[in-house]
Amino acid sequence: MGIWAVLLAVGIGLIASVGGGFREEFNLPASESKTGFEILEDEFGGIGANATGTIVFRAEQGVDDPEVQAAMEELFAAVAGQDNVVAVISPYSEEGAQQISTGGDAAGLIAYANVDMPSDIGSAEALEIGSFIEDNTPAIDGLTVERGTFLFSQGAAPSSEAFGLAFAIVILILAFGSVLAMGLPVGVALAGIGIGTSIVFLLSHVMPIPEFATVFGIMIGLGVGIDYALLIVTRYREQLHAGNSVRDATRIAIDTAGRSVVFAGCTVVISLMSLMLVGVKFVQSLAISCSAIVAVTVLASVTLLPALLGVAGERIERTRMSGLVAAGFAAVALFGLGLKNVTIAAIAGVLALVVLLAGLFVRQLQTELPPRRPTVKEQTLAYRWSRIIQRKPWTGTIVATVALLLLTVPVLSLRLGFSDESNAAETTTTRQAYELIVDGFGPGYAGPLVLASMIPAGTTEADLTPVAAAVEADRGVAAISPPLINDDGTAALWQLFATTGPQEDATAELVDRLRTDILPPVEDTIGTDVNVSGMLAANLDFADYLSGRLVLVFAVVLALSFLLLMVVFRSLLVPLKAVIMNLLSIGGAYGVVVALFQWGWLSSLTGIQPAPIEPWAPMMLFAIVFGMSMDYEVFLLSRVREEWLRTKNSSNSVADGLAATARVITAAAAIMVLVFGSFLLDPDRPIKLMGVGLAVAILLDATIVRMLLVPATMELLGDKNWWLPRWLDKLLPNIDVEGHNAPHPEPDGEPEVGALPQPVQ
Repeated sequence: MGIWAVLLAVGIGLIASVGGGFREEFNLPASESKTGFEILEDEFGGIGANATGTIVFRAEQGVDDPEVQAAMEELFAAVAGQDNVVAVISPYSEEGAQQISTGGDAAGLIAYANVDMPSDIGSAEALEIGSFIEDNTPAIDGLTVERGTFLFSQGAAPSSEAFGLAFAIVILILAFGSVLAMGLPVGVALAGIGIGTSIVFLLSHVMPIPEFATVFGIMIGLGVGIDYALLIVTRYREQLHAGNSVRDATRIAIDTAGRSVVFAGCTVVISLMSLMLVGVKFVQSLAISCSAIVAVTVLASVTLLPALLGVAGERIERTRMSGLVAAGFAAVALFGLGLKNVTIAAIAGVLALVVLLAGLFVRQLQTELPPRRPTVKEQTLAYRWSRIIQRKPWTGTIVATVALLLLTVPVLSLRLGFSDESNAAETTTTRQAYELIVDGFGPGYAGPLVLASMIPAGTTEADLTPVAAAVEADRGVAAISPPLINDDGTAALWQLFATTGPQEDATAELVDRLRTDILPPVEDTIGTDVNVSGMLAANLDFADYLSGRLVLVFAVVLALSFLLLMVVFRSLLVPLKAVIMNLLSIGGAYGVVVALFQWGWLSSLTGIQPAPIEPWAPMMLFAIVFGMSMDYEVFLLSRVREEWLRTKNSSNSVADGLAATARVITAAAAIMVLVFGSFLLDPDRPIKLMGVGLAVAILLDATIVRMLLVPATMELLGDKNWWLPRWLDKLLPNIDVEGHNAPHPEPDGEPEVGALPQPVQ
């Protein structure tokens, strides 16, 4: 405990002293957009290749009003003088003459300035620039100034992790009935997250890591940390009431459930690290960040938790009314913190502290939870449910499979791409800036394309007129700027604006036409290549590249999962079924994500605006869920296999195994679903998407798969579940993830999470 306290203090101190160097870096694969960016960087000093924000303004008296122009030019000059600002391209300059609206009802009323920043700028630095713009906005009647790009505006948002902790406290209290038993999993998860996050902060100084990687890490760390500690504490309590001493109960718990935790954690890390095969720094950094936090959380589960169990001893079964009340106030405080309501959080936190302190001076109100009578497996709901499914296994298999396949149907329309400012909340300055751009210039101006070309020496603007002529003739092009030739006369660039928005299929089709049909004949005429680039084209290329790597990632994760389960359970059919069933549950989760985030179902309730699915999200979801589903797979099937080895009765072993693990799996899954689901309240779309995807996948895995498909399919296969060729059995190493060789008594009934397991008679 002392070592962990020191490590946590050091980690917090490092975060406070050196902070984070978070930044996003997309190392694009070989593509036209990458070539175009290289030309922009080498020949134009980064114009068009840098991170770009906009200052969008509307003046009812006209943007060329002398008072408005003077005030805005003063603002542009002040912004240009800020750190991390490369240049500000004013609409009043010759270079930015096209940045004043000229058509429709908004002609002359709307304009924008581009703010160029380094491509690797961190979110904190960009937010400082956005705050400076907001603080120095001119106060002129009829003038509205908005800040475009998410980097400039990150308002206060609900703390989703606080909601997750609050839900976890409530569920653990209901499951354990003990404040101390509830506090141990929460404490272990927080310790693992604290140290793991500090590692991520340090890594951000040596490799490009996006800032929201820490949110992903906290999301996953909370889920697995509480989940893993829950399994160990449950086994510890079971052994206490089977007659073991505190020391022996701790040893057995770590030697059994602890083995499962280490195995499950390693599979999560292995699954995440398979994303290194993608070869994209952005995805790799997310994988490394999440893996670091999961690894530290697993380490806390098998080192810090047994130390805490040793201190708690048999008091883990005692509870005081004051403790329950304090835990309730703590949950309320977390809800208040999640809502950014400091008053509620402070009041509830103070009340929790007062009740806890008062409890130290008040007699024990309840010395021990009243033991419940031992339950016979045949009388438990899980056992009866298993028998119902086993009587009609084909019905159960068909119903479950059809349900999951129906949920998977939306995946057929999956479209990978990046969300943009149009998906921000309507009240944000980012969304308002987007709306002004669309009103004044058209949807294509929200995501311009850049054409970049190396040109022969002596090339003039007149020589390049065929480019604009060919491009303007296309139905999807709203406008194209005159060519800009660099000072050395070695390169040229054009800005191109589509008639459709960045997220529309028509815009992607325009990029394809430019590259395959429109520009190749022109390139023969002018004698050089013209590359379609810019952030919009880069996003399309990035999505295409990642979609092509999905198969590789899926194949690696599936192969590793099959091999690990085959070694653990000494079977060919069990791991094959597990892989297929996990694919079905993940497919169902994908379908729900597409329906909510791409189709916009329930958007009036969720606030989610329809947009393509972030191209890295499917592989991240796949790797995380496949690793985490191993936990339930091992926990359930190891009990089933244990019963089968003891009785050789396949049917009874399935029912007994399900009865022995159903409550623990249900409690663990409920915590993870609520922890992940709470991130739906986060304003960041990718975090919402990951939270919903993980929550739905765990829900389907713990219900339809574990409670329906597993007993049905295992009943159909019978003893063949455990078939393995002898020659293969001799080649495979022995991995005992449940510590079955450890001498420890087992309760005869179902290990009730909410009740006290009874000693074996």
